[in-house]
Amino acid sequence: MDSRTELRAVVEERIAAVRAKDPKPLAARQHPDVITFNVLPPLHAQGSAAVEQATRAWFDGYASDIGYEVRDLQVTADGDVGFCSFLYHVSGTLHSGAQVDMWVRATLGCRRVDGRWLIVHDHESVPFDPGTGQALISLRP
Repeated sequence: MDSRTELRAVVEERIAAVRAKDPKPLAARQHPDVITFNVLPPLHAQGSAAVEQATRAWFDGYASDIGYEVRDLQVTADGDVGFCSFLYHVSGTLHSGAQVDMWVRATLGCRRVDGRWLIVHDHESVPFDPGTGQALISLRP
């Protein structure tokens, strides 16, 4: 299997873990010193243990299943370094009754360590309106 195919499988693994509300596969794919910039607080976190804790809190906030769809996946690999850039759609119902229906931009910086691709940098963002400073979570691709 070539590197780009292996990195696409990392994203597929991520999709399955979110849909199953299982943070363990996500944390296991993170490098021990991963740095994350997720759309949820805090502004950033470091380490795979922090990823698992934050992911569990995110999953636990949903009363429903979590819808998770990836679109426009772009994969680049050179040797033991690779990047996966994509949009993802997340949807569902929170315990508060609020509905989640938003698109997020994501980039995973990966490195092959002992033959296995690990995420070393995980960055997510949403665009914002420069006139109001408010996030534009209703934008669609």
